[in-house]
Amino acid sequence: MKILIVEDDWEIARLLQQTLEPEGFSCHLAGDGWAAIDAFRQQQPDLIVLDLMLPGLDGLEVCARIRQQTGIKDPYILMLTAKGEEIDRVIGLSTGADDYLVKPFSPRELVARVRALLRRSLRQGGQEQERIHQSASFTVNLDRRTAHRHLDRDGEEPLDLTALEFNLLATLMSYPGRVWSRAQLIDRLWGEDFFGDERVVDTHVARLRKKVEADPTHPQFIKTVVGVGYKFTDAPSDP
Repeated sequence: MKILIVEDDWEIARLLQQTLEPEGFSCHLAGDGWAAIDAFRQQQPDLIVLDLMLPGLDGLEVCARIRQQTGIKDPYILMLTAKGEEIDRVIGLSTGADDYLVKPFSPRELVARVRALLRRSLRQGGQEQERIHQSASFTVNLDRRTAHRHLDRDGEEPLDLTALEFNLLATLMSYPGRVWSRAQLIDRLWGEDFFGDERVVDTHVARLRKKVEADPTHPQFIKTVVGVGYKFTDAPSDP
């Protein structure tokens, strides 16, 4: 597993490297936002440990740009910050980060968070990933991590989804018609290590709708169940 460490304080960066490499990870360091983008393209890491406060591009902008990339590996992102306010966690997660760790933190906690994220990748690489979720309008291949929209005349087009958007769509399609609460989606997508506001789910649902719905303001597939959460349906007449 390759990890890109983006941290402008080289003492902290080296500490992170010295903590993770004995655990079997291959680490590469970047000291600012632009270097992080270049290293991401060259290294294709499985996970990025990303400091929020960076010279050049800050961590939020780096995260957003990485999530906008197409045709490149979509890594897990663990965001680091010296700030502990809840709003910072919400903003970080809403830009596409998978988890959030507040400085100062113990090396043991860092390793636990990294392993928790990568275990999701390993689980997705196992038996569960052999399944395909399919509806009248979409196919999600958990093995290849691909999602396609069905077109007329038996054609299809790929959906350009981030890791979180893919996991969200796959979760909703796994049980069509089932209503998922925000808490259930958080548990499925982020696990017990999540820290933040449940409203972050709404942000990711809105982003996913822009990619799968013809009219995101009147969704046909990903529907809101008022006071409860969300469900997936491929039946236009379903309320």
